[in-house]
Amino acid sequence: MRSDGDSVRTDRGIPVRGLDHVYYWVTDMDRAIHFYRDTLGLALRRRDGDEWAEFETGSARLALHARGQGHAAASGGATAVFQVDDLDASKSMLASRGVSFGHEVEVKGFARFASFNDPDGNTLQIIEYANSGR
Repeated sequence: MRSDGDSVRTDRGIPVRGLDHVYYWVTDMDRAIHFYRDTLGLALRRRDGDEWAEFETGSARLALHARGQGHAAASGGATAVFQVDDLDASKSMLASRGVSFGHEVEVKGFARFASFNDPDGNTLQIIEYANSGR
């Protein structure tokens, strides 16, 4: 991998400035915004009616795209992972807001993470790295 100023590229790839955003398909924009803003606590950066919404997540944005006519995309296929400082405290806060956790894993000496779903069935995770780093 090489760095050219503000961009990074692999030996065979195009120059990339970084991950800009990831989006999930949703069936109900109001319900999805409520979950990501009010349950997860993400800051809503932009909303374009019932078609699109973007949230600040730190280095990249998480977006929601409405499933309209002709968009039969299934939920899943990707997982947004949010880094937290304290997994147990974050789980407790989210559980108090109605989030149910499924898969939980600890990789000794590396990280612990917990998985959950948004109202459309998209998988999300929170992760706490050991020693505050990756």
